[in-house]
Amino acid sequence: MMDRTARPLIVIAAFASSLVVGLVFVLWLLGGLRGVTAPASIGGPFQLTDQAGQTVTEKNLQGRPSLIFFGFTHCPDVCPTSLFEISEVLRAMGKDADRVNAYFVSVDPERDTAAAMKDYLSSFDPHLKGLTGDPDAVAKVISGFRVYAKKVPLKDGDYTMDHTALVYLMDRDGKFVAPFNLKRTPEEAAKDIKRYL
Repeated sequence: MMDRTARPLIVIAAFASSLVVGLVFVLWLLGGLRGVTAPASIGGPFQLTDQAGQTVTEKNLQGRPSLIFFGFTHCPDVCPTSLFEISEVLRAMGKDADRVNAYFVSVDPERDTAAAMKDYLSSFDPHLKGLTGDPDAVAKVISGFRVYAKKVPLKDGDYTMDHTALVYLMDRDGKFVAPFNLKRTPEEAAKDIKRYL
């Protein structure tokens, strides 16, 4: 027969564990547990055009690791800084940079034509490809990568864009691995990418 003092403890433990299991399930259901989400939930089919007018789709992500950054050519600080840092990583990779995709995807298709992307990217590493397209095509890739992008009107009638400033690391199968950390030496970052070659 069970000790009278042990019974309430067992009941409380059972209740607490069921509460934890229920909470974990609800968080997973609502997307609160990012680590539990399947990597395939970021990415998906897309069709855009690079700065040379060539079509690029999700199939181009296969066979080599990819770094993908979303931004826009009128971005005053975050975009040029991130693209410079990506350029430094590609430079540190030496010849292995030829075995990596590096994409700058526009969140501002209104202004970012292929010609605008070509002009803008001329200041960065030549491995970087700028991707743009019509607003629907861009909206599809923004949604697939769960990127936040919003037009913000300015006082002079112009506008800027608020957007996610992550660099996405995709593996050789085109599957999302993790946000890529640029806040380290280019050599350390290059060594990290080489693990996925």
